[in-house]
Amino acid sequence: MAYQGFAQEYLGMPAVTRAYTTACVLTTAAVQLEFITPFQLYFNPDLIFRKFQIWRLITNFLFFGPLGFSFFFNMIFLYRYCRMLEEGSFRGRTADFVFMFLFGGFLMTLFGLFASLFFLGQAFTIMLVYVWSRRNPYIRMNFFGLLNFQAPFLPWVLMGFSLLLGNSIIIDLLGAEAGHSKQPGPLALQHRDCSGSHLLFLGRCFPQPAWRKEVAVNAWLPEDGI
Repeated sequence: MAYQGFAQEYLGMPAVTRAYTTACVLTTAAVQLEFITPFQLYFNPDLIFRKFQIWRLITNFLFFGPLGFSFFFNMIFLYRYCRMLEEGSFRGRTADFVFMFLFGGFLMTLFGLFASLFFLGQAFTIMLVYVWSRRNPYIRMNFFGLLNFQAPFLPWVLMGFSLLLGNSIIIDLLGAEAGHSKQPGPLALQHRDCSGSHLLFLGRCFPQPAWRKEVAVNAWLPEDGI
């Protein structure tokens, strides 16, 4: 019965959440069983561009460290907020959700070139949390029964928690920045656009990514615990 319940829950997960979560768990299990090592997975621009080890562009997002508190903490947040985004804001728009994954991963990879970061999975989780929190601004959160706040503050509460644990928040800031970023960028050009001929930011002529659109919330939403 327990197996059937787990199988039903697993198959009930939306496709993107199921695929990414499964890849993360299998990667960690492979490292734990010593089939592969973290040295084969980490982000290394030199090995990627000179040795053509292209898989590192993906595998550095799949490994969250050995089994332990950090791994389970990240998996809980990854599963929870990835699933809520896919079943909520992105319901019926799987292509948009996949594009958000690719766009966020691309930005974090660019930042990783200059920040000497080896694994970007935690940053990716923070990006998902940030996007969810901005799209659900009126939901009240409870952090382990200790702190009450509204959803947009969740990424910053997690950064404070990381500081208390003695961890660097650079990777958390990277994830928040990736979630906040717009496309295509602040390039000032003289261009005749929708409103006429004038100096403007290039981004004004292009639609924003779906996850950056404002959400109108007309009802008070129930308190949600972490």
